[in-house]
Amino acid sequence: MALKRMDNIGIVVKDLGVAIDFFQELGLELEGRATIEGEWAGRVTGLGDQQVEIAMMRTPDGHSRLELSRFLRPDVVADHGNAPVNALGYLRAMFTVDVEETLERLRTRGAQLVGDVVRYEDAYKLCYIRGPEGLLIGLAQELG
Repeated sequence: MALKRMDNIGIVVKDLGVAIDFFQELGLELEGRATIEGEWAGRVTGLGDQQVEIAMMRTPDGHSRLELSRFLRPDVVADHGNAPVNALGYLRAMFTVDVEETLERLRTRGAQLVGDVVRYEDAYKLCYIRGPEGLLIGLAQELG
């Protein structure tokens, strides 16, 4: 069977409320929140007895989702919040936006530019930012 779609990308955060607010400011819509726990959940993740608060965020076009998770148990065991862009296993999400307008709005929520806003040929304006908890976010603007 062929791949049907990518369902979502997941990011573990310390403060779910701050992360939701940040991604809403970016332009994602809160689709729903829930607490996930029970024997079945621990069997899926291999973590055993777990309790996780999740928020599902949806892009305005309805095609992509971002799952934000805050683990109540077990404790978080690693933090990639300050890892550089080239760290093994480190994830970033990239969103198509108006770069300058988005940077201006997200700076009010603590976003910091990682490098520079650059232009790739006549195709894109690109940059990376650090959002809440050091999350690495890519911003891309299609040109022309």
